[in-house]
Amino acid sequence: MGEMAAAGARLEQLVPGARVLGIAGDGPVEIARARWAGGNAIRVTYRDDHGGTGERMLLRRDESRLRLVTDQGTHTFDGAPDAWLLAAEALRLRWAALFDSMLAVSMSEVEPLPHQLTAVYGELLPRTPLRFLLADDPGAGKTIMCGLYVKELILRGDLARCLIVAPGSLVEQWQDELYNKFGLRFDLLTTSLVDSAVDGNVFERYPLLIARMDHLARNPDLLGKLESSDWDLAVVDEAHRMSAR
Repeated sequence: MGEMAAAGARLEQLVPGARVLGIAGDGPVEIARARWAGGNAIRVTYRDDHGGTGERMLLRRDESRLRLVTDQGTHTFDGAPDAWLLAAEALRLRWAALFDSMLAVSMSEVEPLPHQLTAVYGELLPRTPLRFLLADDPGAGKTIMCGLYVKELILRGDLARCLIVAPGSLVEQWQDELYNKFGLRFDLLTTSLVDSAVDGNVFERYPLLIARMDHLARNPDLLGKLESSDWDLAVVDEAHRMSAR
């Protein structure tokens, strides 16, 4: 493999084993020893590629002509640690579902009850894709089940677009619950949101959306745009209020 020189080197990078241009002659030398003389000067002992050795005092003003030399294709471990951590965390989340079948539970601010876990992980997820009716009694936590289901599908990479249709009095509750308990940020379909998408389909622009049932039912234009849009999941709260058509 060939070698390449990185831009500029600081005195702190002149550690034993480093290969540096600009210390002696036209070629790189390898640092054998480095001793600080205060905070702005360092005395280095080096060897060149022909076996010769030497010693030199370097100052801060010499940094502009120093170049670290690395082998192309090798890992120098001098990248940004925050960027590496972000990439590692993204990869961990991408594959986490392979090792934790209930990942959404541990990543949400909820303590689901046994019947909720049974519904989501025992019935809904194994049957994906399907159409189903979740008809538990009032107060059984159907919103929690839905949030777990949506969050789990997102974590597994199976859901990018979700529409929730609910009665007008419940849309803000849905938005708050999904955000506060599951960290899912859904937009509310409002008149201003529709107006902001005059050059396109509002349903295509916003992938996570909550709509009022009456808002859709009374607006033929919105219904037409809805019909031409695609969703990975559509949830209808209080579906018994819908007409047969």
